[in-house]
Amino acid sequence: MLTRRKRASSMSMGRKHKRKDGRDNCRRHPLYVDFADVGWNDWIVAPPGYDAYYCQGDCPFPMADHLNSTNHAIVQTLVNSVNPSAVPKACCVPTALSSISMLYLDEENKVVLKNYQDMAVLGCGCR
Repeated sequence: MLTRRKRASSMSMGRKHKRKDGRDNCRRHPLYVDFADVGWNDWIVAPPGYDAYYCQGDCPFPMADHLNSTNHAIVQTLVNSVNPSAVPKACCVPTALSSISMLYLDEENKVVLKNYQDMAVLGCGCR
């Protein structure tokens, strides 16, 4: 029988410093949008929802290549590391988005198929 050992929580370990292993760095996280939950199911016929994803995480200095940073973000984060009150760190934001197709009811109650741009996050980066 296989079992997983429970790791001690960061709170129980008295965590005082941010992780250095990159797990808190800017990355894409799952987010499923259920159209019924947001009150859109009265006009959207299909799909019932979709995987939208979102970006969240730190943009630490020095920035690693996988954080997909602009030169401006690198300089801004450098200035922040020297003088945090001068400028905030770069932000973790979507860098690539994809479209989704939806069937919806228009004003005349006709079913319409439409492709909506920039609806799902494909990639994140520090900007």
